[in-house]
Amino acid sequence: MSQTSIELLPVSPALRTVLIRPESVKSAVLVDRNAPPLNEAVQIVSESSILRENDLSKTRATIIIATVASMTLMNSMLSGMLTVALPRIAKDLALKENLLLWPASVYALTCGCTLLLSGSVADVIGSRPMYLVGCAFLTIFTLACGLAKTGIQLIIFRAFSGIAISFCLPSAVSIITNAFSTGQRRNIAFACLGAAQPVGFSLGLVVGGVLVDLIGWRYGYYIVSIANVVIFGMAIWGLPKNPRDVVPVTWKRLVYDIDWIGAILASSSLGMLSYVFAAVTASASKLRDSTNIALLCVAIALLPGFVLWVGRQERLGRPAIIPNSLWRNTVFTCICIAVFFSWAVFNAMQYFMTLFFQEVQELSGIQTSLRFLPMVFSGAITNVATGLLVPTVSANLLVFSTVALTSLSPMLMALVNSHWSYWYMAFPAVLLTPICADTLFTVSNLVITSVFPSRTQGLAGGVFNTLAQIGTSVGLAVTAIIASSITARSEYQDKLSPEALMKGYRATFWTCTAAMFMMLGVSGWGLRRIGKVGLKRD
Repeated sequence: MSQTSIELLPVSPALRTVLIRPESVKSAVLVDRNAPPLNEAVQIVSESSILRENDLSKTRATIIIATVASMTLMNSMLSGMLTVALPRIAKDLALKENLLLWPASVYALTCGCTLLLSGSVADVIGSRPMYLVGCAFLTIFTLACGLAKTGIQLIIFRAFSGIAISFCLPSAVSIITNAFSTGQRRNIAFACLGAAQPVGFSLGLVVGGVLVDLIGWRYGYYIVSIANVVIFGMAIWGLPKNPRDVVPVTWKRLVYDIDWIGAILASSSLGMLSYVFAAVTASASKLRDSTNIALLCVAIALLPGFVLWVGRQERLGRPAIIPNSLWRNTVFTCICIAVFFSWAVFNAMQYFMTLFFQEVQELSGIQTSLRFLPMVFSGAITNVATGLLVPTVSANLLVFSTVALTSLSPMLMALVNSHWSYWYMAFPAVLLTPICADTLFTVSNLVITSVFPSRTQGLAGGVFNTLAQIGTSVGLAVTAIIASSITARSEYQDKLSPEALMKGYRATFWTCTAAMFMMLGVSGWGLRRIGKVGLKRD
């Protein structure tokens, strides 16, 4: 491609960027050469819109990647700790049975329904300040969780922690795309950011089990708070300012450059859906509660309103939170579907494998934690390998092969006998669980960020993380309903016996297997023309 050439990108008028002088054009991004044209717009990425890789030393690049990945690592680690420490926390804080899952659920709830808005605000005020504010608040509320005296206090502090991390996640994506041009460094950066979530969660399962049995769960929050202070200092010193941030932040920009109504409609609908899913996860009978039925109806009713609103914004050439025309891009749509199902299965598998080890095999916290160690190593290796392979191997081959591998994990757990050795089926199941999610994280971020203009990369990060969060909520809710209903109908008199519980768990593992087979079809057909992603364009 010559220095002045461009490639057509199927985007809507709402996503048009300002054309710059031909001599300043570096490259353009093509997502799907065979996608139906959504309009004739083009996306141009100028040299001045990002920090070129040559401007960054290896040390500075490493600091940037480590900073944005570390905050995600630490807070995913807290989620893992909470999973194994929840019974002890409930006992220490006198947490009622109907609130048992809320310390984990409320975090996903508040995070999921504020990600799109946080990403949009970051695109206006800048990703660096948004990330720093998120880091500061996250440090404060993490420490507050460790100091909580009651279950209600813990739930409230976890809710604010979810809002704080929603400041960081979209901003981290924007920081990476602004700091690294398309090529190996950006691929590695997204791979490291992707590794932080599953590896952090798996480490949390291991460390949490050790802390609970030795010195107490509160020290997990204290340790992460101290780590967050260090990361905050690294962010102040190491994160570069975005050279695109030359337009001053004004109230006028905040009002008119953000699709506030679209963000409120989407966030309200997602928030109510997530609340209902969280309530159902705790108890399937909650689905019949009049309040939950009303919230579910309102949430569903808001979705057509959102579609109509963003369609209007597109027609008028105004900012639209997620333009409708994007969904006509086959690659973008299939990637979003794959992210949704991948995170649903990944989190459901971790949750029910933990229950399998603790409730069925009746293992201690430390013994359970040690059984998740293979997940840490396979997740880290997968992310590094994906970052190196995406420029040389077709993305559809990468995604399809890793989906096929991970589909073996729930199948093995569905067939496992609780009396068998860990090494027979549980070990390979744990080993294979994170492979698909880790591969898809890098590929999907490269695709989604290339669809959105360079000026809305925070929103692009918000879209990805929203899909992951809502997938997690739906996955846990659906599998919890299946497990509880199958256990309740089992032939065993004691519904809390390991045999009765295993009936329900086995059904959830088969459900996850079916979801992975569905992903095989989506990735095999929808991504067949995606080609290679993450290529450096000259």
